[in-house]
Amino acid sequence: MAMATRRGPGGLSLLRLLHPLSSRRLISDRRSGAQCLHTVQTRLKTGLRFYHNEPSAVRGLQGLLNVSPEVADAVATNKPVVALESTIYTHGAFEQDLLLEEIVRRNGAVPAVCGILAGVPTVGLFKDEVARMVNEGAKKASRRDLAHLVGLGLTGQKIHGATTIAGTMVLARLAGIRVFGTGGLGGVHRGGHDSMDISADLTELGRTRVAVISSGCKGFLDIPRTLEFLETQGCFVSTFADGRTGDVDFPAFWARDSGSKSPSVVMDEQQAAAIILAQEQLDIESGLLFANPIPEEFGIPQEEMDAHITLAIREADEKGFSGAANTPYILNRLKELTMGRSVPANIALVQGNVARAAKVAVELSRRLEWISAAPETTTHAFQVPASLPLRGGVQEEPKIEKIEEQRTSTADILVAGSVALDLSCDYSGGVAIGGGKAVSPALHVSNPAAISQSVGGVGHNVALAAHLVSDEGKAKLCSMVGDDIAGSTILSSLATAGLDISCIRQLGHEYPSTRTAQYVSVNDADKNLVLAMADMAIFTAHSFPAYWNSAVAAARPKWLVVDGNWAAPDIRIWVRAGRRHHARVAFEPVSAAKAARLFATTVTSPSSSSAAETVASLGVFPRASVDLATPNQFELDAMYAAAREGGFFEDPRWFDVIDALGMVGARDRFVRLTSAAMTDVGIPVQTVQLLPYIPAIITKLGANGALLTELLSPEDPRLRDPREARHILARCGTGHPTVGGVYMRLFPAMEHVGDVASVNGVGDTFLGVMIAGLAQGGRVVDLVDVAQRAAVMTLRSREAVSPELGALRGEVRLAAMGLAGEEAAGDA
Repeated sequence: MAMATRRGPGGLSLLRLLHPLSSRRLISDRRSGAQCLHTVQTRLKTGLRFYHNEPSAVRGLQGLLNVSPEVADAVATNKPVVALESTIYTHGAFEQDLLLEEIVRRNGAVPAVCGILAGVPTVGLFKDEVARMVNEGAKKASRRDLAHLVGLGLTGQKIHGATTIAGTMVLARLAGIRVFGTGGLGGVHRGGHDSMDISADLTELGRTRVAVISSGCKGFLDIPRTLEFLETQGCFVSTFADGRTGDVDFPAFWARDSGSKSPSVVMDEQQAAAIILAQEQLDIESGLLFANPIPEEFGIPQEEMDAHITLAIREADEKGFSGAANTPYILNRLKELTMGRSVPANIALVQGNVARAAKVAVELSRRLEWISAAPETTTHAFQVPASLPLRGGVQEEPKIEKIEEQRTSTADILVAGSVALDLSCDYSGGVAIGGGKAVSPALHVSNPAAISQSVGGVGHNVALAAHLVSDEGKAKLCSMVGDDIAGSTILSSLATAGLDISCIRQLGHEYPSTRTAQYVSVNDADKNLVLAMADMAIFTAHSFPAYWNSAVAAARPKWLVVDGNWAAPDIRIWVRAGRRHHARVAFEPVSAAKAARLFATTVTSPSSSSAAETVASLGVFPRASVDLATPNQFELDAMYAAAREGGFFEDPRWFDVIDALGMVGARDRFVRLTSAAMTDVGIPVQTVQLLPYIPAIITKLGANGALLTELLSPEDPRLRDPREARHILARCGTGHPTVGGVYMRLFPAMEHVGDVASVNGVGDTFLGVMIAGLAQGGRVVDLVDVAQRAAVMTLRSREAVSPELGALRGEVRLAAMGLAGEEAAGDA
């Protein structure tokens, strides 16, 4: 493997030096255009009653359009996405100056820079690709230029094209993006009724359904005729009220007012989103223009700008600057006439437009989410119909019969994981060969044992622990059981325990592999595990993504916990459902073998009618798909190995986070914060390398306690708290907008337990109590100790989760309030 050579602010990162990485770069990570387009098409068509945004032209682009995995997933799952043009960067406004992508992300959306990269129409350009286009002289690309540049690319001439508003609208529409943030629109030039100098942006708005947020059109254009032309094209035009009442002017780029009344006014982003959705539902194939006035503090008075514009236009006419040369000349002349004031105004208005576009996209995503989450019938236990039709060999979602409830109740915590019937076989002991007492059972013969039965499964244990330390109804389990004795036993037991079972689906015998999950453990005389056998096939053989999505939508949880018993693609589907419905997501790895499923690279959805459809890739901080994971040492190693082998450490988004930390020579710090032994086996460095994908990792170390490794934002108070300074592994000194540093803290074990009753469920109890506190608004760092205390209680219990956990309810509440050091006030 080749050593990575990209350098961050602090030189080569220790994290890379310790672990050789492939030198393959972004282009090998990006899926082909056909794969991305197929993913977008298929997911949009099969989504749960989502209104799709796919134009018929997409079908002809499968070998041409290249959509980044992040953008393809966001479009397919109706996450907020904002298209950005690339022409703006070729005008000398570099990405690091404008920070447009960062602004989109800070406002909750996914940025999608559009352009022609080496002859390939691309949606979701990365920073190094934009820089390449700028450095290699990208040509301006409007609608008319797209086929020309792409056609030349097909013949081997790899020419870059920086898309204008019209060009960006075309690519955005083809990729299924609904919202586009930009600076100022083109329009009818003064004297355009004679010269016919009319921007292609206007005709594009008449035929391409994309919502464009701009600061009106450039102020040196003929604004009244521009508005008339847009009306003729059938384009809806409205201006954000921005706190104003009554008649509102259509803005004139640098000036908030133009003297021309806006055709209509929208009060806020919610109204804009509703209009966009209505346009889509009515299937009106024309664009929408939402004018966003420049921020007041940067606006230049209309009278002053009119004088400068008149002079600049006259000079342009006299010097013969027309056509494509006209706008650049006028913009440069206005910069001189305003003594540079137009430059910060340009930056402020485009940044304001992009931020507003992101907010509109977020509101639109919420409205689409409400459509997908319309009330559906749910039951206490789901029974599938007698006959199960198949589509191309793929399971159809079964129809669900009404039993009791019309809709599932909401819950702060939804656990998507396994429930199983556990059999624990504790060896009773005997006489060892040569005398003395035998501790371990003998092989190939029958052994005396005390056998107990209980309900377990990682998902069940986490949900039960969270339920016991939370108020009634705050935790819910979503799982599957078979239509057999074990399944009936589990449902009865859960109901008795007070757990909500409305999201547990009971599968009939018509399905293969529908046996209720069972787990058999064989322990020695000291209660240490000797051998375990697990039948969890029910969780890997069946996939019902539409039902799972509706379960998350109905529950509206603050936290979704996903365990590793699901098949790899289904883990991603669950994670995506959580993110789609604005839940924080925790991952419980379950075992070393199953831990790797989170970072599987070839994850084909079993619910898809096409083997080519792949499940969404994982997001990276600050939009990580998973917020928290609680592996043990061996599960951490498996996750790390899977991520490394799958190329996750080659993603440029991963590099961006790791480079920001500048961690050179970190071994001494690792040893100081943990131990030489832990550092030597790689635990600290593994957790840090996984942080971009999982910003908080608690590594369970048994008798050695728990190691918390957490990625901090620049606003995290721990970075400035002198009491926490000894736990700060690294600080970001580069002014990174989202990365502040790394917090690493080893929590010693609360107690060394000699009277162990059972080790089953100890880690699950830890996570369940942790999530219960987080759902109450607590911080991970404040909840580790009480979670460890809960784990000790389960160690001493014969049950998978100690029934005595309720005694910690008040302590969990105090820890969530940041008062863990104070004496518990008792349970209210």
